[in-house]
Amino acid sequence: MRVRVLSVFLAVAIVFGSILLPSCGGGERAKESAGGTLIVFHAGSLSVPFKRISRIFMEENPGVAVRLESAGSRSCARKISDLGRKCDVMASADYTVIDALLIPDHASWNIKFASNEMSIVYTEHSKRHGEIDAGNWHEVLLDRGVVFGRSDPDADPCGYRAVLTMKLAGKYYGESGLAARLLEKDNRFIRPKETDLLALLETGTIDYIFLYRSVAQQHGLEFLILPDEINLKRPEFADDYGTVSVEISGKKPGEKIMKRGDPMVYGITIPSNSPSRELARKFVDFILDPAGGMKVMKEAGQPSMVPSPSGTYRAIPDRLKKYARPAA
Repeated sequence: MRVRVLSVFLAVAIVFGSILLPSCGGGERAKESAGGTLIVFHAGSLSVPFKRISRIFMEENPGVAVRLESAGSRSCARKISDLGRKCDVMASADYTVIDALLIPDHASWNIKFASNEMSIVYTEHSKRHGEIDAGNWHEVLLDRGVVFGRSDPDADPCGYRAVLTMKLAGKYYGESGLAARLLEKDNRFIRPKETDLLALLETGTIDYIFLYRSVAQQHGLEFLILPDEINLKRPEFADDYGTVSVEISGKKPGEKIMKRGDPMVYGITIPSNSPSRELARKFVDFILDPAGGMKVMKEAGQPSMVPSPSGTYRAIPDRLKKYARPAA
């Protein structure tokens, strides 16, 4: 009798379980399809606005987790191209990093989306901060009692843009050898990305940084506005910026390429190895939306350049084509 009762009990349990399991499984699948994880590699100078943008996006898309990973833009690209790291969205402080290191093998398109400018950043504790101006900043930085930092040109666009700014300054101020003297000084304070230098500045280890104006604004730091002829901000000075160049690492180990000066333009793409392509497109759409992410970018001191011409326009997903236009 006990065996029969037990058998009946087990049969009921199995039937009941068979009813519940599909329901539970369907619930889990529904939950997964409504959410997901996004892996985002981005330039250090995008850290502040991208944190805000991601927070808003996650609030509007419950169940979605955005994982941000900042580094120098060239380092971000090499994580994808050299290390094979999975990535859903890659945002570079220089759109040409995507063109040079990711397209065509690791990405197929590139959208230009924001601008910036070089500046000299300091605090109220920096030596000679009360006298530095647009006419004498290079003299202040060359003072033996003053220490300045910059980022690594091979890892970070801000690093090679600092070098380009120095070279343009030599021409602008008519001082032969100025860039060489600046480049020989304080090399022990070169770091992988520009934001790595902020702690050194805030602790007084260094007095000044070659840094993007937006980062200075975002962190409430003092900054010196440089002449447009040398700050890499103005498209109308593109020809003048292009008269200087810097040697940086290429795609292959040991390879060197020449990077010419040009106006600052940020770029964004979805790498070919993206694990969540549809969600990535939705996130990029939100970033580039004038009422969404680009509003945050503008508030963070990084003006929109959307829509901009793209040489990869045909490869851009239809959902995102509105943020670009065919290159002439």
